[in-house]
Amino acid sequence: MMKAARTTLLGAAVLAAAVLTGCATAPQPAPKALAVRINENPYPSTYERYPGVPTLIRNATIFDGEGGKIDRGSILFSDGRVQAVGGPDLAAPEGANVIDAGGRYVTPGIIDVHSHLGDYPSPAVESLSDGNEATGAARPEVWAEHSVWPQDPGFNRARANGGITALQILPGSANLFGGRSAILKNVPARTVQGMKFPGAPYGLKMACGENPKRVYGNKGGPQTRMGNIAVTRATWIKAQEYKRKWDKYEKSGGEMPARDLAMETLRGVLQGKILVHNHCYRADEMALMIDMSKEFGYKIASFQHAVEAYKIADLLRENGICAAMWADWYGFKMESYDAINENIAFVHNAGACAIVHSDDPNGIQRLNQEAAKALAAGRRAGIQISEEVAWTWLSMNPAKSLGIFAQTGSLKAGKMADVVLWNGNPFSVYTRPEKVWVDGALLFDADNPAKQPVSDFELGQPGEGDVK
Repeated sequence: MMKAARTTLLGAAVLAAAVLTGCATAPQPAPKALAVRINENPYPSTYERYPGVPTLIRNATIFDGEGGKIDRGSILFSDGRVQAVGGPDLAAPEGANVIDAGGRYVTPGIIDVHSHLGDYPSPAVESLSDGNEATGAARPEVWAEHSVWPQDPGFNRARANGGITALQILPGSANLFGGRSAILKNVPARTVQGMKFPGAPYGLKMACGENPKRVYGNKGGPQTRMGNIAVTRATWIKAQEYKRKWDKYEKSGGEMPARDLAMETLRGVLQGKILVHNHCYRADEMALMIDMSKEFGYKIASFQHAVEAYKIADLLRENGICAAMWADWYGFKMESYDAINENIAFVHNAGACAIVHSDDPNGIQRLNQEAAKALAAGRRAGIQISEEVAWTWLSMNPAKSLGIFAQTGSLKAGKMADVVLWNGNPFSVYTRPEKVWVDGALLFDADNPAKQPVSDFELGQPGEGDVK
């Protein structure tokens, strides 16, 4: 019995040792690798505002950009920011530059939401024509900023003749997905990074209608509007699948999915980080694009060239989508025929977000006059809109559509001092910018040649639209 008991105890000890040994040597699951974070901003803004001096403009008619008007108003700005806006009793700090406007007008700088300056320099030459990557119907991987030529003389002209202080550079509209846009401060700079609006979200240019049909109809398609929609939907399905993979990877780690630059842009849209600006002329197509955005879960910030926006102004209002429009440019292709001069006023009157845009290196120098035409057309149709409210089409609404309204687009304390002093009523064809400040720095002065920058490209050869 004693021997049997010792044998049993010995066996148990051996078994326990075996179990412990087994625990120590059993393969353990490898810990999951932490997810690699992709740099979402590999070409960051290096913008630094030009130096300015504290400035007080008094005795001005001020449109604040949000629909307000101050007669005999004053505006004080310093350190790149608007410090105060008020009446004639606004005091000037010691050492400030004081300007008596003599009743002339002060407004926020104009923001053009549709420009190709830099990508299609002005005047145009073939070797610098870099606005359309027309090599595939869906090219969301291209970025407009990678084509921008900062020496394009058009930037200076837009500031000097048009009072443009910020602008969105969009890739062209040949593709269903044309690529990323870039928002720039309109300042002289050596690099595009030096112009990039700090903190501004990227945009995605999409297009519908005739352009994709025309460009790709003989290149394998799409060649119909239904083909446009089919290819666009298929691309969004691919983007959703890409997003699911990357969302899972970033949450749980593991093996990194393959990167796809095109899908990275579309994932950014689905995440709400990149805003969609959709080239579309016809009302029925805009309605389809709204449905598509709901199908795939993204938001359209604006329709560009929306010549039939007046037909669906209620849809635009209900869905919080801006319409960027011309005053009276239409009829140059079939989808642009059913335009009316009252388009902008009708959209505004319906409570939707109306914007005046250019899409043109010369038109960008006269957006104030384009707004004046739209204002007059609305009044002829019985819609009474004040001048100060109409100015929202040029500053507040563009800023909202671009996601930069917290920083610019109106003259409110704390905002960027992007300011224009006009030599008359800015809704007059005889009026021009007299002085233009960007972030409080005087970058154009009609009375001072030293404040009239000239691009290297135009030295000694005044070009189209040049008034120096």
